[in-house]
Amino acid sequence: MATNTDVSALIRNQGDVIRALKSSGASQEQIDKEIAKLQLIKKEHDKDDKPQFSLKCAKGARDFDPQQMAVRDQLFSTITSCFKRHGAVTIDTPVFELKDTLTGKYGEDSKLIYDLQDQGGELLSLRYDLTVPFARYVAMNRIKQIKRYHIAKVYRRDNPSIQKGRYREFYQCDFDIAGQFDPMIPDSECIRVVAEILKELNLSDFVIKVNHRLLLDAIFSISGVSEANFRTVCSSVDKLDKISWEEVRNELVKEKHIPQETADKIGTYVNLSGDNSLLNKLQTDPLLSTNQNAQIAINELQLLYTYCQRLLIGQFVTFDMSLARGLDYYTGVIYEAVLIGGHKYEVGSVAAGGRYDGLVGMFDVKNRAVPCVGVSIGVERLFSIMEQKMKGEKIRTTETEVLVMSGEDGFLEQRLSCIAKLWEQNINAELFYKKSSKLLTQIQFCEKEFIPLGVIIATEEQKNGGVKIRNISTREDKFVRDEDMVLEIKAFLGNKKCS
Repeated sequence: MATNTDVSALIRNQGDVIRALKSSGASQEQIDKEIAKLQLIKKEHDKDDKPQFSLKCAKGARDFDPQQMAVRDQLFSTITSCFKRHGAVTIDTPVFELKDTLTGKYGEDSKLIYDLQDQGGELLSLRYDLTVPFARYVAMNRIKQIKRYHIAKVYRRDNPSIQKGRYREFYQCDFDIAGQFDPMIPDSECIRVVAEILKELNLSDFVIKVNHRLLLDAIFSISGVSEANFRTVCSSVDKLDKISWEEVRNELVKEKHIPQETADKIGTYVNLSGDNSLLNKLQTDPLLSTNQNAQIAINELQLLYTYCQRLLIGQFVTFDMSLARGLDYYTGVIYEAVLIGGHKYEVGSVAAGGRYDGLVGMFDVKNRAVPCVGVSIGVERLFSIMEQKMKGEKIRTTETEVLVMSGEDGFLEQRLSCIAKLWEQNINAELFYKKSSKLLTQIQFCEKEFIPLGVIIATEEQKNGGVKIRNISTREDKFVRDEDMVLEIKAFLGNKKCS
């Protein structure tokens, strides 16, 4: 019967199978059953022959090639140098946290948290940002003061937009100051950090929008919003950088059931923006002037502006009443940097942050408060712009400074000895992994990879106790003795870095 026959042969020729079954005296019912079995086997066989998965990156994630990584390294280096310049130490935290640690910290954005399956009795989630893990770290270690930076991946179950640099897996670069200090001094330094990084990257003109959560709460209060609805109204207002006021108003009225007159009153305030004169106008506003939170917020914003001027960044600061920063943990000054100038890189904000004085206390058994303020640099969005600007450019992907080479056979061991000397002196060097190769091929490799120097080992130079050093860009050769080779290379590289 079919079960004793080679399966692949049966699949190839069902006619032979049917004839064999008939000749053996099988009934039509038996033949039909065997045909059905064969069809099932063929179906499974065909399925097994096909790939069972799609060979691609998961949605909202991406690979980076060597040229892209070279650009990213440059970006990370700029950001890290700035953080270190301001005296920050670095920490690291796990990529996942207890689910309870993250729950209730992000408002409506909590739906974007990636939950993991139960592992060993713990309910875990991938970290949504670096701020909540930092607050947990400060509370757990009973830290009273720290200035820290943290560069790591975070995860959001968002609808990605690759063109705008929005992903499900991406890096955040955070700078935070925790501790009890005089008002607005740490806050102004965080804004200074943003300005320094964006100035050094020189991608575009930029502006840093500033607002205050207490001022927003005051606006909601005098407009008739109940305190219980402050956060949900705030999350709608936070969309004003992406959609029009009419769309936000419709969301407030139709989806969140805010009365029309309340929404209209909110609109008279949140559509305001300007320089320090706007604060003076708000301070004398008939309704805001009687609200204690509003007066506290305006006074702090005026002090912040004074400090920003002293820190030589006042020209980048603008006060924008639509800025809301929808995350629930913000309690004071909030800010967001956006690129301006009519350029084609539409990526939204490239840095954002604010004050969150109550977050650490949420994790402390005694509700011990540690005031905090910080900023997160939107590294993926900045990289997206850098990538577009550098399209078509040849980017150096290695830091190799010397290629040890020979155009003659029999010099592999000498090349190995030579490159070992260079590596011992911390000189970045490479060699071809072939016993012999054309000298022209090796020189062309140097030109392609922007390697400035070649050390050429050849019969004539070896007889005289030395090597030939070639300047790849000028094609000039210079004989140097073996004992002088390292000093000669270091002198050339030192002059190249100074020029």
